Amino acid sequence: MLEKLNITIVGLGLVGGSFAKALKALNPQNIWAIDIDKESLQKGEEMGIIDRGYEEPEEPLKSSDLVIICLYPELVKRFVYENIENFKPGAIITDVTGIKNGLVEEINKILPQSIDFVFGHPMAGREKKGLEYSSSEVFQGANYIITPNSRNQKSSIDLIEDIARNIGFKRVIKIDPQKHDEVIAFTSQLPHIIAVALVNSDDLNVDTGSVVGDSYRELTRIAQINEKLWSELFIGNKENLLQKIEVFQEKLDLLKKAILEEEKEVLEEEFKKSSIRRKNL
Repeated sequence: MLEKLNITIVGLGLVGGSFAKALKALNPQNIWAIDIDKESLQKGEEMGIIDRGYEEPEEPLKSSDLVIICLYPELVKRFVYENIENFKPGAIITDVTGIKNGLVEEINKILPQSIDFVFGHPMAGREKKGLEYSSSEVFQGANYIITPNSRNQKSSIDLIEDIARNIGFKRVIKIDPQKHDEVIAFTSQLPHIIAVALVNSDDLNVDTGSVVGDSYRELTRIAQINEKLWSELFIGNKENLLQKIEVFQEKLDLLKKAILEEEKEVLEEEFKKSSIRRKNL
């Protein structure tokens, strides 16, 4: 499928490195990487997951059939703006960012018709950051979201979907950018908010790690968070996220009231409802 393609990964960190490792197994013609971190590029070459690393983007972009931008949202926009003349005519670009609304419109405004940007979001990652924590295994069985727009070619969308499936993603769904951001506010961003708030509300004045069980460990795993990335994601999607927080607070208040007033039947009904919903996931 990829034997004749030159692929460039922009940002050879956790996600970019994981893509490089997974794509290498599909035997594309070349995998190149662009990064400002020379050490990461050297390490990628030594590991054999990229054929060559570049600190300057012009040379690889002019020969790249597929460009995967693994940067934070604002950096994605800046990279496209600064390199609009460097992309190869006919190139397909995709990204991995967790928010789409606004990003899609702004980038599409400046793209020439010969370049197709298929916006994507792999629902996979780790709490750590950096190439050393990358792994193709992180994609296995995960979900992948594509947010098609009116200027996308079907063949471009199909290519991104095929790649996602071939590197291990179990489901690939297509939704519009607005719906994506609403969904992500609930399924990804709200859980991170809850985990952070839970960890930071610890007032036990004991060695908490010595008294926790699996429930606390599982709920708080994602509280070990990339502060720069997630701050940008939360603020960039604040309307959707705030609405989901409000709904969550309503449910939390319902449980709080039921405990306060000893409404056992209300608690049992909420527990039954959550058990069914979790089972259906």
